[in-house]
Amino acid sequence: MRKMLAAFVSRVLTGVTQKPARRVLVASCNYSKDATFEIRNCDLYRLEGGPPVTAVLTREDGLKYHRMMLAVRRLELKADQLYKQKFIRGFCHLCDGQEACCVGLEAGINPSDHVITSYRAHGICYTRGLTARSILAELTGRRGGCAKGKGGSMHMYAKNFYGGNGIVGAQGPLGAGGQIAEAFNMAALWKLPCVFICENNRYAMGTAVERAAASTDYYKRGNFIPGLRVDGMDVLCVREATKFAADYCRSGKGPILMELQTYRYHGHSMSDPGISYRTREEIQDVRSKSDPIKLLKDKMINSKLACVEELKEIEVEVRKEIDDAAQFATTDPEPPLEELGHHIYSDNPSFEVRGANPWIKFKSLS
Repeated sequence: MRKMLAAFVSRVLTGVTQKPARRVLVASCNYSKDATFEIRNCDLYRLEGGPPVTAVLTREDGLKYHRMMLAVRRLELKADQLYKQKFIRGFCHLCDGQEACCVGLEAGINPSDHVITSYRAHGICYTRGLTARSILAELTGRRGGCAKGKGGSMHMYAKNFYGGNGIVGAQGPLGAGGQIAEAFNMAALWKLPCVFICENNRYAMGTAVERAAASTDYYKRGNFIPGLRVDGMDVLCVREATKFAADYCRSGKGPILMELQTYRYHGHSMSDPGISYRTREEIQDVRSKSDPIKLLKDKMINSKLACVEELKEIEVEVRKEIDDAAQFATTDPEPPLEELGHHIYSDNPSFEVRGANPWIKFKSLS
């Protein structure tokens, strides 16, 4: 009888200890449901008022933003690793350090809104709904990539997301043209609901903005178009500014320009070490004082929206997600050569593309 009782107690205790740590942690902690934070004032141009100077953050949203920024950070660091291992070829522009921009922008708009961006697109691809698997597989040129392995770093697409564009500034006319096409029957094209966003990382490709421009007030560059300058390292500031800009446009007041002041930790691209025009000390100073993930993490812990252990657990989960995605991206097969000309036309015609057919013959002879 004693042995049976001991076995029963052991099974009960084992069941308790095997519960997921996060469930036990959440159940045992008295978290706040939400908290209000002061955010930095935006500089305004041709606007009578701007975004609020306080922002409410719920625990649910805070955890979501934290996880997404972590995922974008890990995604870019993994892309760096795969590039150096030569799994990724060609141009590759990383956005680590700028996570608050893509996460805050997505938090301030609707999933049905249309988005187009430049070549530094991986973070926005993720926040627009693409999986880490499909992004990394696209970077490595595999069939499971979001563009079937044919687009690479600068040409990724999702629902209501039109890239990733390799030509500098191409997203401007393409995005505006798309809006005109969508609203072709509107009486006044001037009132198209369009938000133009400039991510100012202080160096563009490799020259400090103070050396490259007579005026660094980029949010005023629209001339007759109103603008605002936003702290792009604070996800809440970006979210509130985006909501303000979107509401401004939806109300029929016309377009608006947003300048997000941010910072990238990597160089302009993987071919740029990023330390010939700035010092390692400067990069470390930004990391220690203005890192967007750290800023949100500190807010959440200090306001009891989360605890250190819970956020560490999310970090472990994100790391596993990205590692699994990298494994897929390096083992998934490449698209077959006979499909090279597919997805150019809607009906995938036979492989009679100028300049490509001889390569098939060459392959068959080898």
